[in-house]
Amino acid sequence: MTMSTQHTMRAISQDVLGGPEVLKEVEVERPVPRPNEVLVRVRAAGVNPTDWKHRATGHFLGRPPFVLGWDVSGVVEAVGVGVAAFAPGDEVFGMLPYPFGHGSHAEYVTAPVRALTHKPDGIDHVQAGALPLVSLTAWQALTEHAGLRSGQRVLVHAAAGGVGHAAVQIAKERGAYVIGTASAGKHEFLRGIGVDEAVDYRETDFAEVVKDVDVVLDTIGGETALRSLRVLRPGGVVVSILPVGSDDFYEEAERLGVRAVRMLVDADRSGMETIAKLAGTGKLRATIAGTFPLSAAAEAHAQGETGRTTGKLVLVND
Repeated sequence: MTMSTQHTMRAISQDVLGGPEVLKEVEVERPVPRPNEVLVRVRAAGVNPTDWKHRATGHFLGRPPFVLGWDVSGVVEAVGVGVAAFAPGDEVFGMLPYPFGHGSHAEYVTAPVRALTHKPDGIDHVQAGALPLVSLTAWQALTEHAGLRSGQRVLVHAAAGGVGHAAVQIAKERGAYVIGTASAGKHEFLRGIGVDEAVDYRETDFAEVVKDVDVVLDTIGGETALRSLRVLRPGGVVVSILPVGSDDFYEEAERLGVRAVRMLVDADRSGMETIAKLAGTGKLRATIAGTFPLSAAAEAHAQGETGRTTGKLVLVND
């Protein structure tokens, strides 16, 4: 059976797990929105560490084939039954439900209405496509799980990375004093986004120089999560965005009289509306490390996996 070209689309898929070279451009059936879903013509979609982790290991998704991508910014092409919030032609952005709502590394994707919000006029699709997953992760970690308040001291690990640089801006907007870790070459960047104190993790043991912190955002996991507990004030909290790991993390927290939280980001319209407001007023901005056409997804993955990028990588559909 041949697919009519009118109802097909290009997507980046893979048949096996492996390195960036397993990604390939394929022609697949264009999805149809179900009730309370919209079909979005994808203009830009961020590439995140979770994308290359799933590509290599299958992680939550299991065996391929699958189309990756959780960030999306684009234009509503069609709406399913019962959709009242959006109409065809609306510019929207958001994060597809994590982890099983993936699929934005394509020309079109369907999304539940509640995963999206209107894109602010003041930002372009590349900017909007870069923000959702990292910003929602940071927002949920800092506000929902840590209850961050003005005047508190926050340590952000890998503060120049995707989640890190969003977290710094969100914490500053909430009136926090922010300490960020990054290699020395990124310290000027950190100061530019509002970091009050930068720590070179290559030269310095953060656990020796940082103390009396109320909140730590751990983006690294393992030993970093465990050792972060030592820099907290009594009653402080480490929120780790690495959801799996040793029970030592919780046991050590209890011993020290502090809190340990592991979390996964969750699609959330009210969080996206806050992010849209911050982005629209210039208080939250993604630094774009590079943009790639959809067909060059493998290149974006390879660049991301170096671990040296500052900010976000984005796939763009013309």
